[in-house]
Amino acid sequence: MPALVLLGAQWGDEGKGKATDLLGGSVDYVVRYQGGNNAGHTVVVGDQKYALHLLPSGILSPTCVPVIGNGVVVDPSVLLSELSGLNERGVDTSKLLISGNAHIITPYHVTVDKVTERFLGKRKIGTTGRGIGPTYADKINRVGIRVQDLYDESILTQKVEAALDVKNQMLTKLYNRRAIAIEQVVEELLGYAEKLAPYVADTVLVLNQALEEDKVVLFEGGQGTLLDIDHGTYPFVTSSNPTAGGACTGSGVGPTKISRVIGILKAYTTRVGAGPFPTELFDEDGQALRRIGGERGVTTGRDRRCGWFDAVIARYATRVNGLTDFFLTKLDVLTGWEQIPVCVAYEIDGKRVEELPYSQTDFHHAKPVYETLPGWSEDITKAKSFADLPKNAQNYVKALEEMSGAPISAIGVGPGRDETIEINSFL
Repeated sequence: MPALVLLGAQWGDEGKGKATDLLGGSVDYVVRYQGGNNAGHTVVVGDQKYALHLLPSGILSPTCVPVIGNGVVVDPSVLLSELSGLNERGVDTSKLLISGNAHIITPYHVTVDKVTERFLGKRKIGTTGRGIGPTYADKINRVGIRVQDLYDESILTQKVEAALDVKNQMLTKLYNRRAIAIEQVVEELLGYAEKLAPYVADTVLVLNQALEEDKVVLFEGGQGTLLDIDHGTYPFVTSSNPTAGGACTGSGVGPTKISRVIGILKAYTTRVGAGPFPTELFDEDGQALRRIGGERGVTTGRDRRCGWFDAVIARYATRVNGLTDFFLTKLDVLTGWEQIPVCVAYEIDGKRVEELPYSQTDFHHAKPVYETLPGWSEDITKAKSFADLPKNAQNYVKALEEMSGAPISAIGVGPGRDETIEINSFL
């Protein structure tokens, strides 16, 4: 049975939660492989709406084992709060597994994140201020705290001391902030150990054994392709690899086990935070997309920047992820426009460019080249098949598919769990 990767093909917020939840009843494991509580997934089940930040979307499926992989950074307080909130709403969270190798977001990571971003002023990245970047930095600098460290007080204390040795110097001498007490951090972290213990596991072993037993494993990325630390719009990116390769390093499952890579595309484009965005709209159309699409960040609460569909970005996502399929979401939001522009290329210094420029400077100067497609006014939220869509909506989907380089196998026509048209099965 297949191992599938499901990831964002734009700047995140494409609707991965809806797609993962759609597959949740058909798969045995859903794995978050990178990021932290800077990601946000909204899932609508019946008349219930769930906002997930750290937990895999599959936690809402009673038949699925949700897994937080080694590539994720975990804020214990956020995780326990999220679990408590779901339990209060009657969701069974007992199957959750957390990798003992996942790194812990500590209070000092959050402090450093907020202070550093404020210090950057106009040059700020637009982080969520949740300590994600500093935690990944400590991981790379080999002074990080892992989940398994919570169960050895001596090792935990040594690692906190090593991390704060430099950070306290920076906080006090550079940012004029108070030093953080080592004992206080250690005490707080140890307080999470017992509560997290039932979930901690060797998830690399669990997942590989599951695949050997022909179980279906779905790997769920946070953020999106253009926020990848290596392949995104650096430096306006996240601190990990949401692209397909990150699924392997963030879970301990080899690339030969992965049979399908599904990219989530919004029928238009949005972005949260700073950075280049060629199709961004500052007019009434942009405001309408934001209003109709409910474009507000699940995690940040910030209004999302909105723009028309960008086929250049979609082609890039197909290439760097090796996408086999697209799931097109929020097609219903475009209902009512007489004409819908689609960005098919960029103009950079007077030249037409049809692929994403590798140069940061060129991308900042890219201007969209649009083709206009006829829109539709009919309500599509009740459509159950591709043939049920208005002809112009069908043509819009076909055009996006041709421009993007991979088949569109499912279409979201509304926010609900059942408001999806499945063209080709993902399994």
